[in-house]
Amino acid sequence: MFWDRISSFYDFFETVYNGKVYNGLGRSIAKEINQSDAVLECACGTGAISQYIAPRCRSLLATDFSYNMLKRAHKKVGRCSNVRLMHADITGLKCKDDRFDKVVAGNVIHLLDDPKAAVDELVRVCKPYGKIIIPTYINRSGDKVSVAVRLLEMAGADFKRQYDFQSYKKFFKSAGYSDIKFYIVEGRMPCAVAVITKKEGNSHE
Repeated sequence: MFWDRISSFYDFFETVYNGKVYNGLGRSIAKEINQSDAVLECACGTGAISQYIAPRCRSLLATDFSYNMLKRAHKKVGRCSNVRLMHADITGLKCKDDRFDKVVAGNVIHLLDDPKAAVDELVRVCKPYGKIIIPTYINRSGDKVSVAVRLLEMAGADFKRQYDFQSYKKFFKSAGYSDIKFYIVEGRMPCAVAVITKKEGNSHE
């Protein structure tokens, strides 16, 4: 698997190329987390976001599809007594409905064959009035593809789609979600963050 192969130098690549966003994103998302929250993080990767969430929540279940990424994440948050790491598929979470106060899925939507199904799954496991936080790198401005994307594709990454800020907003609208808070973490390759508040008795906004 591509993500297993690059896990050992993923942090280095991100820090060198896009360090302002890579480090700032975790701090930004942590502001959405409360001390009483049970949090699920999907696609946790090397734990870049997990390490900021863990000190701010009651419990964190951090998952990824790559075993090697999980090993890297363990080095960052393995000592935290409120954190559990688990191998999982974002499109088929083995969790009960309405389980988590906050659900986070960082920089994974653009890699999925069916991103809407993944968002629906994230909403399913979130409690009513809880928040689903979905940051995604803005990889494309018009027809210009970023250098980072080109490098990762050359290394074997499979980007199913690329978003600019407007097309990212349109994705959620077309998926049936509305009234979402959006903001951008600025940097060399910015990250657009979508924050959905789940309504009671309805998986969509």
